[in-house]
Amino acid sequence: MTIAFLFASLFVLMLIGVPIAISLGLAGSLTIVFFSPDSVRSLAIKLFETSEHYTLLAIPFFLLAGAFMTTGGVARRLIDFANACVGHIRGGLAIAAVLACMLFAALSGSSPATVAAVGSIAIAGMVRSGYPQAFGAGIVCNAGTLGILIPPSIVMVVYAAATETSVGKLFMAGVLPGLLLGLALMVAIYIVAVKKKLPAMPRATFREWLGTARKAIWGLLLMFIILGGIYSGMFTPTEAAAVAAVYSAFIALFVYKDLTFRETPKVLLDSAKLSIMLMFIIANAMLFAHVLTTEQLPQQITAWVIEAGLTPVMFLLVVNIVLLIAGAFMEPSAIILILAPILFPIAMKLGIDPIHLGIIMVVNLEIGLITPPVGLNLFVTSAVTGMTLPATIRAAMPWLMILFLFLILITYVPWISLALPNWLGMS
Repeated sequence: MTIAFLFASLFVLMLIGVPIAISLGLAGSLTIVFFSPDSVRSLAIKLFETSEHYTLLAIPFFLLAGAFMTTGGVARRLIDFANACVGHIRGGLAIAAVLACMLFAALSGSSPATVAAVGSIAIAGMVRSGYPQAFGAGIVCNAGTLGILIPPSIVMVVYAAATETSVGKLFMAGVLPGLLLGLALMVAIYIVAVKKKLPAMPRATFREWLGTARKAIWGLLLMFIILGGIYSGMFTPTEAAAVAAVYSAFIALFVYKDLTFRETPKVLLDSAKLSIMLMFIIANAMLFAHVLTTEQLPQQITAWVIEAGLTPVMFLLVVNIVLLIAGAFMEPSAIILILAPILFPIAMKLGIDPIHLGIIMVVNLEIGLITPPVGLNLFVTSAVTGMTLPATIRAAMPWLMILFLFLILITYVPWISLALPNWLGMS
C-alpha cells in the first residue's frame, strides 16, 4: 500500500507538470507523513545527510571546471586539434567533432556541457564547409553523450555514492567503452560520408598539427592530472575535482586569457546555479530512495527475482528495458538514485559485477539523454543550432541505432568494462 501510494503520487505530480525534483521530494514526504512511523523531522535530517555525502562534493567542482573550460576557449582549441588530426579524411569535420566530444568529455563530466561547448563551434564549421546542418546536429547530439561515459563523469560519482562502490574503479571502467563508442560513431560517419561524398579538408602539415597540439595541450593536460592523480593515489576523486576546478580557472585566466577577472563572477554564479539545481534533484531523489529502502522494496524485489529463477541474462534485459523507459522521462542522477538501490542487491545475488552494472546504467542513461520527451541533449542541440525540437529529434535518431547496438555489446560482454580496472589491479 505504502509503495503504491509513493509511486502513484510521483506519477500524478509529474503528469500535472510539477518539476521532477519537487515531485520526488513531495512523493517521499507525503508517504512519510501518511504511512511511515518516522517523524516529519526525519525529512530534514535525510536532506541534510545528502549534503554531507563526501563523494557528492566532486559534482560542484567538476561543474565549475567544466564552466571554466567552456568559457575559456578550451573547446575551440580541442576542435582545431581534432580537425588537424582527422579533418583530411572524407567526412573529417564530423569525425573531428566526435573526437572533440571525446576530449571535452574527459574534462567536463557532463553530456549537455559537451554538446553546448563542442556543438556551438563544430556544427557551424560543418555547415560552412558544405555539410547538412541536420547531419552535424545529429552527430554532436549523440557524441555529446560521451560526457557521462568517458571519465570524469558526474553520473558515475552519483552511482558510486548510491551503491558505495569505488569512483576510481568506475572512472577507469568507462575509458574503454567510451573509446569504443567514439570509434563506432567515427566509422559510421566515414561510411556515410563516402556514400554521400561529403567534403574533406586539406591535410594539415606537421607544423600545423604541432601548432594546434601546442595550443590544446593545456586542456589535454587536465585529463592526465585528474586520472593520473586518482590512480597514482595522490588524491581522491573529490580532491581531483577540486584540483581540476583550480587548474581550469588558472588556464582560462592566465594561460589562454580568454576570460577576464570581470567575467569570472558570472562563470562562478552560473556553475553555482547548475550545482544547486543538480544537488536539489539528488537530495530529493535520495529522500525518495530512503522511503523505498525503509519499506524494504529492494529486498522484496530481490527475493522475488531469485524465486522466479531469473538468469543474469534475463535480469540484464529487464534492467535495460526499465532504464530506457525511465531515461526518456527523468534526469540521469535521479534515475540512478532511485533504481540503483533496487537493482544493486539483485545484481550482487546473481553474481553481476557492480562496476559492470554501473557502466550498463550509464550507457542506458546516455540513450535517455537523446530520447524524447525529456532528452536533455536534444534541447541543448536545438538551442545551439536554432533548429526546431522535432527537426533535432529526426537528425539524432539514425545515429541512436549505434548506441542501441553498443548497449547490447556492453551488457553482455562485461570484459569491455572490467578489462582496464582488472588489468590495473584495482580492488
